[in-house]
Amino acid sequence: MPAQPARNFPPRVDLFRTALSRIQTPVILADREDRIIFANRPAEKLLGRHIVDEPLSALLADPMFDVSTVDTVGAAPQWVRTAMAGVVPATIEALDGEGYLITVRESAAVAHAADRQPADELTGLPRRRELIARLKGALADARRSHARLAVHCLDLDRFKFVNDTLGHPIGDALLKKVVQRIVGACRKDDLVARVGGDEFVILQTEIDGQEAAEALSRRLVDLVSRTYLLDGHTVNIGVSIGIALSDGDATPEALLRQGDLALYQAKSGGRGRFAVFEPSMDSVMQERRQLEIDLRRALALREFELVYQPQFDLAESRPVGFEALLRWNHPRRGRVSPLAFIPLAEETGLITQIGEWVIRTACRQASTWPSGLSVSVNVSAVQFRAGSLVETVVSALAQSGLAPYRLDLEITESALMDDTEAVLATLNRLRGLGVQISMDDFGTGYSSLSYLHKFPFDKLKIDQSFVRGDGAGAGSGAILRAITGIGSSLGMKTTAEGVETEEQLRRIRSEGCTQVQGYLTGRPMPADTISDYLDRHPWDDVTA
Repeated sequence: MPAQPARNFPPRVDLFRTALSRIQTPVILADREDRIIFANRPAEKLLGRHIVDEPLSALLADPMFDVSTVDTVGAAPQWVRTAMAGVVPATIEALDGEGYLITVRESAAVAHAADRQPADELTGLPRRRELIARLKGALADARRSHARLAVHCLDLDRFKFVNDTLGHPIGDALLKKVVQRIVGACRKDDLVARVGGDEFVILQTEIDGQEAAEALSRRLVDLVSRTYLLDGHTVNIGVSIGIALSDGDATPEALLRQGDLALYQAKSGGRGRFAVFEPSMDSVMQERRQLEIDLRRALALREFELVYQPQFDLAESRPVGFEALLRWNHPRRGRVSPLAFIPLAEETGLITQIGEWVIRTACRQASTWPSGLSVSVNVSAVQFRAGSLVETVVSALAQSGLAPYRLDLEITESALMDDTEAVLATLNRLRGLGVQISMDDFGTGYSSLSYLHKFPFDKLKIDQSFVRGDGAGAGSGAILRAITGIGSSLGMKTTAEGVETEEQLRRIRSEGCTQVQGYLTGRPMPADTISDYLDRHPWDDVTA
């Protein structure tokens, strides 16, 4: 398939265009106006069509090019669905605000070749190519007989953690056991295919209706989640399932896409469950994809900013630091709530790059404050898994000149739950630099006390639900008192969050909290207003 000539390239870069045309790796370039301006021959062959002049956002929203799982350059590439290659690794990189570069790894050819194999080498199951062929035939039969069929898209929960911690041999053995359970739950005429590392699809034919499909998925959720014993290791995983039911006009591609959308809904609902496709899921996913595209563009075009909320010391009656809070000012959406984009950033891995920007920006801006003030930065569990957090902190401190003791990294219990030993090792490296470490939302998790035994945090931040009295009913005061007591006995500061009234301030003071943060003592403010805020020093007005 001949590639279309690139457009909008200045004459001086014709040489580079020619070079890109001859690269065997698929390469796509788009400008900042969302227009694809170049695609070499391997890229258009991989996607099965000419794409020059198409909007990049349209390409990335295409179900055949599922950008929702693409990670950015600088991190490990993730798996992406495309028209011809089945599943291939690709990356997308912002080019200094001028456009975007999308590349597909050379190993895509290997994935393409593997997809042509009749069976998966490890499990013996059919692969995607045979699945599509069988699904086409089953749909044709269903239309003739007015029967229905169901597609179940399965994704194993926590398999990657098992694979990473116990090793690939155990992971392979686990996959074989899982396949035995899946096949055992299906009828003889049902097809089970392996379409990814821990992804499977079941074609269930001639069903009576939705109830039969739900019954199979319910059985699979139960069977797969039962304990496995592998080489002396007790292993527990789960499975999430998306169900798509055929109608008269269904195509293989449409059914698989609907199954993927339902799978996403199941995983969003807490994993270890199944969901049946509904038309509303399509619009939700399209909005999610557009939000992700906007999020990537925001990172490239610097649409983020930090605001800072004061933290006050109760004994000294003065501000001792500020917490950096991320804000996104979208040119069309306006102010986007962190509750809307932070979970998406964590799911896509973008939080690693965003978090690095936050750390660097917070250190740079805090270096201009009086030396007695610290800056607190929230760190996601995903940033720990990325493995570059310590290097980012070292670089940010060196470039800004901020003293390490003035940087306070706040983590939640979720950061410790996945791989506690690795996270504790990272925390100890950060502590060795002189950085302060705080546990955020203390008291809302299940194992907080055990983590205090394993790591000596500098500060415990008490969740605002206990401050406002709605976290544990009448017992919130007792919990608040217990946390401050634990902090005091272990030599840790305690910060009460969400303080909005003078009554709340008096209560947390009487319970022994050492610091306070909330609207009463200061709302989040832009960096360029902090100096004025410190000059005004409104503390005396609050406590008079």
